[in-house]
Amino acid sequence: MKSIHLVIPDLFQPQGIAAEACRGLRLPALEKILGRGHSGIREPVPLENMLCGLFGVPCQPDAPIAPISAAFDGLTEGFWLRADPTHLHLQRDRMLVADVQVRCEEASALCEALNLHFAGQGMEFFAPHPQRWYVRLDTPVHIQTTPLPQAIGGDVRAAWPTGEGASRWHQVFNEIQMLLHAHPFNDAREIRGELPINSVWFWGGGCDSSLDKLYDSVSADAVLAEMFAAAASVQYLKWAAQWKIEDCSGKQLLVWTGLRTAMQQGDLAAWGKALQDFENGYAQPIWQALCAGKIAQLQLDIPSGENSRHVRLTRRDTWSFWRCAKPLVCYSMM
Repeated sequence: MKSIHLVIPDLFQPQGIAAEACRGLRLPALEKILGRGHSGIREPVPLENMLCGLFGVPCQPDAPIAPISAAFDGLTEGFWLRADPTHLHLQRDRMLVADVQVRCEEASALCEALNLHFAGQGMEFFAPHPQRWYVRLDTPVHIQTTPLPQAIGGDVRAAWPTGEGASRWHQVFNEIQMLLHAHPFNDAREIRGELPINSVWFWGGGCDSSLDKLYDSVSADAVLAEMFAAAASVQYLKWAAQWKIEDCSGKQLLVWTGLRTAMQQGDLAAWGKALQDFENGYAQPIWQALCAGKIAQLQLDIPSGENSRHVRLTRRDTWSFWRCAKPLVCYSMM
């Protein structure tokens, strides 16, 4: 029988902005899913760590995203860290992390400069994709890092690596800033009015590991879940505007990150529009399929910081009318 496992990061807004963010939204299907299922508080973990858990990959001490990602991008075995290009800018007394769009020629030239600078130090940089850079290390490191999507918009100092050997990586981080700041490609970017690529973000370190094949298919709107599907040899379906029961076979994992970008940018209007589109394209047809018995079970995981929750419901639960559906904003106030 078919079943759905749905993951929605950042569904619950902070209390201070929840009422404004949810104003005018009509979410009957999503609110019924939340209200009639068996729910509970879950451990607050980043989406990246959650995906590791869903595919049986241990996170000790770090979520080993880099080797999974490196294999997807055609790199060979080794101990890998993601070293993604970023822009750091000073705001009052904080240094904030911002995403940047990078051209292929810029990625190649900047990685070449990094390799020249760190030659003989047991690290080699690669940029098989302009937005995804890597460093391969001769010796594994034992640090805990913050995934770049979690760090965007936040203070660098609150998300620096921690653990054994972290001080060395703080030093490397500072050296890279000085090196990239002086690179001619960044002069050209500033002339064009573009943010300079003045840092990299280290995260997701680990070696190659086997993944559990717990799903029959995976669909997501971000490449990270596609990487896990590839590593586990699971069928991957491109994210569509509308969910269809015909595309679901066996146990399906759906990972939707459409609210994350809006949250990072503080754009409540974009957050609301994305959620309304999800209600119409996914929540409603999934709810209808569950009510009709076309899927046996729906599991919903919501990694939303301290308000992270999980919900599980079957067709029988859809008829539990005494479990009242509450407005979405109520969950932000719990």
